[in-house]
Amino acid sequence: MDVLHAVRQIRHDAVPLSAVRGQYGDSGSPGRRNLGYREEAGVAPDSQTETFAALKLFIDNWRWQDVPFYMRTGKRMAQQTSEVCIQFRAVPHQAFPPESSLGWLPSRLVLSIHPDEGIVLGFQAKYPGPTMHLRPVTMQFGYRESFDTTSPDAYETLLWDVMANDATLFMRADQVEAAWQLLKPVIDAWNEAVPSDFPNYAAGSWGPENTQDLLAPGHRWPLPTPLKPVTARKSTSKTSRQPTSGIRKPH
Repeated sequence: MDVLHAVRQIRHDAVPLSAVRGQYGDSGSPGRRNLGYREEAGVAPDSQTETFAALKLFIDNWRWQDVPFYMRTGKRMAQQTSEVCIQFRAVPHQAFPPESSLGWLPSRLVLSIHPDEGIVLGFQAKYPGPTMHLRPVTMQFGYRESFDTTSPDAYETLLWDVMANDATLFMRADQVEAAWQLLKPVIDAWNEAVPSDFPNYAAGSWGPENTQDLLAPGHRWPLPTPLKPVTARKSTSKTSRQPTSGIRKPH
């Protein structure tokens, strides 16, 4: 509730600067043609229903002041995925000369939620050798590889929580009301103006092109970060080491 109450209110006249809506159309690919939303069974040929939404929000508290939060979700996107990507700001002064970079990327912390759960940290590392060359690298943690099992389906977890009377993962009524109150100016503005550009993105794409206008100059929406399968290295040592209790014995 503290976070929801700290989110900066979206003014009715500022909705075009903070929100983008969309509806998917025909993919246009001759080989693998995907129908547009208005061509789907049971959908009106002039439907104005959104199948995509993107938002830019700010949280006005000491921790997140002036840090933009970008969110987007949609149907018939290029890939079915869910993740949180935290991009760290660059410092005013770079410690390394520009010519040392082999493709500089901002440091990012990615929380992968679907289809694979895990965490990926992207940063710069020195390329081996006598010269100072930096290149982007990643470190990752994956639930599937680390625990050798898959997580239960989201609905399985929720149904189990219902039977166990555990409300941890459920929103309270006041949280739901606060969330709807936050989005009400966007919904009202969209209801007042009929979209003239629907459909405005192709099935199988990443959404409308004008979602780029929500981002700060020089930024782009990041593509999903795949969790790469981890392969165990074969040991080159012929000696085996037995696990110990962690207590060193005196000589």
